[in-house]
Amino acid sequence: MELRSLLEKLEYTVENGTLDKEVSAVVYDSRKVEKNCLFICIKGMNFDGHDYVTEVINKGAAVLVVEQEIVLPQTTDVTVIKVADTRYAMAFISAAWFGNPAEKLKVIGITGTKGKTTTTYLVKSMLENAGRKVGLVGTIETIIGDTHIHANNTTPESYLLQEYFKQMVDAGCDTVVMEVSSQGLKLHRTQGFVFDYGIFTNLEPDHIGVGEHADFEEYLACKGLLFKQCKVGLVNGDDAHCDAVIAGHTCTIEKFGLNSGNDLVATNLQLVKKPGELGVSFTTNGLLSMDVEVTTPGRFSVYNALTAIAICRHFGVSEEDIKKALLAAKVKGRIEMVKVSDDFTLLIDYAHNAMSLESLLKSLKEYEPNRLVCLFGCGGNRSKIRRYEMGEVSGNLADLTIITSDNPRFEEPQDIIDDIKTGIAKTNGKYVEICDRKEAIAYAIDHGEPGDIIVLAGKGHEDYQEIKGIKYPMDERNLIADILTERN
Repeated sequence: MELRSLLEKLEYTVENGTLDKEVSAVVYDSRKVEKNCLFICIKGMNFDGHDYVTEVINKGAAVLVVEQEIVLPQTTDVTVIKVADTRYAMAFISAAWFGNPAEKLKVIGITGTKGKTTTTYLVKSMLENAGRKVGLVGTIETIIGDTHIHANNTTPESYLLQEYFKQMVDAGCDTVVMEVSSQGLKLHRTQGFVFDYGIFTNLEPDHIGVGEHADFEEYLACKGLLFKQCKVGLVNGDDAHCDAVIAGHTCTIEKFGLNSGNDLVATNLQLVKKPGELGVSFTTNGLLSMDVEVTTPGRFSVYNALTAIAICRHFGVSEEDIKKALLAAKVKGRIEMVKVSDDFTLLIDYAHNAMSLESLLKSLKEYEPNRLVCLFGCGGNRSKIRRYEMGEVSGNLADLTIITSDNPRFEEPQDIIDDIKTGIAKTNGKYVEICDRKEAIAYAIDHGEPGDIIVLAGKGHEDYQEIKGIKYPMDERNLIADILTERN
């Protein structure tokens, strides 16, 4: 492509060379530089692309995009483009490189602390029931037609995101629903296009620390960036931080929630309890009036469903298609029911910190189980505080905690278990410790009593266990199947 075309929507200065160049590729990884490419100097946590200027010029890069002064070889005709922020510039350059594919799609972006993953799958299911062809970008995977691509980040780098959009257009997609992380917004991964719909689910303190957000205020501000980059904002009006998140918005706003005063309201919540299955039903009022049932438990399931309904209303999805999708939608590792018995309920969930575990267990207690059994471990080489907190939450809320191994990484599993026990010791909760996760799950199944709810928490959608730098295959669904086969 012509360099001028790639820079069309950016403010920049030409520090060296000329704009009259053809670019063979857009690259931001120095290992992938090729002759006549455009190289974007990105600053990362552990590296800085500006340090590789001489190397990439020697490899044949024709254009450099920089945000700071660099030292060039004495004789070079390489073009140097200076911008205020190279990550911001990369988003627009990437969009131009792939032909601005977002302009050919309806783009739905969902941000919030919890509920993003579940809601993206609900929306995809609903819209496809209504005849649309929908791509998905999220924490678990990217889906393009029949292709499923494992995700490394909730929101990919801008270049990869634009490449996915282009592939979706080529595959005949007319819509994309994506999770938008606070890091993705902070690092400008979602610049270069405008969302048709921006959604806010909820906000709680999370992702605060080295390499993420300096404090809660920054976390909140980054979430709010979505509402300066979308046409219509659909937000959870019940959330205490809602008004702060949408402050300064440039879009129209609709609010949904359980409280009166929202534009779309869920009322008459009823718990649904069937053999081996938990759900909830409710009625919507306001912008849409209908009776709804979902096959996942708890108040947060109502919010997830309400979010999806608020979105799909704008696409003219019929009541029948909405109801059908909500009953059928399943999200791997998100309150995922696995049928093992008519006597008790077993589910898998990704709850891997105290906040999410507490929310899950409190929701399940509302179903008045005979016993609430919680099986979990904690990741190695991560905060010990998380272990203490999760132990304390489970000790307070579960009738029995089964402490086991998660991803020990480079720590000893028993050391992690001992940290969890420190938290449980602050409570009167009963517990057993079984280090091997398969044995722990077998214990939970073998000792299940009529009316029990058993939660396998922490692994969720993950299909591996990471031990000393190696990811070994381990999917809890397969472990359950093996256990049931062995018992039979």
